[in-house]
Amino acid sequence: MFEKVLIANRGEIALRIQRACREMGIRTVAVHSTADETAMHVRLADESICIGPPAAKDSYLSVPAILTAAAISNADAIHPGYGFLSENASFATMVEEHGFTFIGPKPEHISLMGDKIAAKQAVKEAGIPVVPGSDGAVDDIDVALKVASGIGYPVLVKATAGGGGRGMKLANSADELPDAIKMAQKEAEAAFGNGEVYFEKYLTKPRHIEIQILADGFGNVVHLGERDCSLQRRHQKLLEEAPSPALNEDTRQKIGAIAAEAVKKIGYRSAGTIEFLYEDGEFYFIEMNTRLQVEHPITEMITGLDIVREMVRIAAGAPLGYEQDDVRFSGHAIECRINAEHPGTFMPSPGTIGDYHAPGGLGVRVDSAIYSGYVVPPHYDSMIAKLIVHGANRNECLMRLRRSLAEYVIDGIETSIPLHQKLMSEVDFVNGDYDIHWLEKFVGLDD
Repeated sequence: MFEKVLIANRGEIALRIQRACREMGIRTVAVHSTADETAMHVRLADESICIGPPAAKDSYLSVPAILTAAAISNADAIHPGYGFLSENASFATMVEEHGFTFIGPKPEHISLMGDKIAAKQAVKEAGIPVVPGSDGAVDDIDVALKVASGIGYPVLVKATAGGGGRGMKLANSADELPDAIKMAQKEAEAAFGNGEVYFEKYLTKPRHIEIQILADGFGNVVHLGERDCSLQRRHQKLLEEAPSPALNEDTRQKIGAIAAEAVKKIGYRSAGTIEFLYEDGEFYFIEMNTRLQVEHPITEMITGLDIVREMVRIAAGAPLGYEQDDVRFSGHAIECRINAEHPGTFMPSPGTIGDYHAPGGLGVRVDSAIYSGYVVPPHYDSMIAKLIVHGANRNECLMRLRRSLAEYVIDGIETSIPLHQKLMSEVDFVNGDYDIHWLEKFVGLDD
């Protein structure tokens, strides 16, 4: 097992990884920008190293700075968390080349799944159904019109190297397609340095279902059930739950087995998530995330497995030690992402936190690195906490979540807590009757 792990991230996920390592008897190294010098993950780490100024490109995205920090701290391994460099195949390769262990998938799988077209072809060959779309990148407008006509409108123009909703535009007709392509290409080039785009059929009322898998280096693969991530705005998730209220047990086991078998066929290792759109009883692959997911806690709550711990064990060369039949699912869990933003306009709200009180009690978990007096910096993602609640069933979980949201106090800045409270009284949500477009209609973003 590793003696020391460097955590190449910040905020709640850095603290989450730090806690898992400490419970395994592993020392941790926190890296931080100058904006995060008083952050909780820095305060609680065994060692901390400043790697640059506030801008992410000069600190958390600086590969030389992170590798230098790993070298001077004599770390054995590096855990990238999520975001930043977590799905950067070049970074994973350099980590290994410099004598450290990358706590995550093999670089070739990060690269494969980072190319949406190649990923789609790979999983199709592995037996996973995919959304109807173009066979590859499309840049010629005449070809684009022909391909889109064959798929049928509306179509979604997507960046081949995309993620997080960037480089994604909707075209409802042939007249809208040229502009949609240009905007998607421009956005993709700016965000990813790659302006290639492809097309997919736009499904009208799908749910976003993802399957969590774990795979070791010995060919053993298990799935940990599904998460329903359909409550999104501008392709950004706001609330997730597990299991999905839209699936029955037979469907759940079927898609889980398909995902696990596909991952086994490609020789994948570590934690990973296969994401699907689900409509009219059919699943369609959209992408695979080769990293830890923001919403991993709800899977941990219903399985009792520590996914971060498993990632560390696998990277250290340990086998899973259990099979699919050993994975037990219990109850229902929901995660609310608490963002430092206005609950109506979604404008970021950085600033100093005044009074702070996190909810507690049976079945309540808060993953956060904030505290009273903490200054939320304007330089990074607005998510500052995750409220995760578990109950024996979905109704108990909802009642516990209402109570927990009412207890949660974060003064001094605007947060998304009021929006979550509003959702708790909506009939569609309470009944589990929603799709990926529902939230935008609810908050008026589709106007």
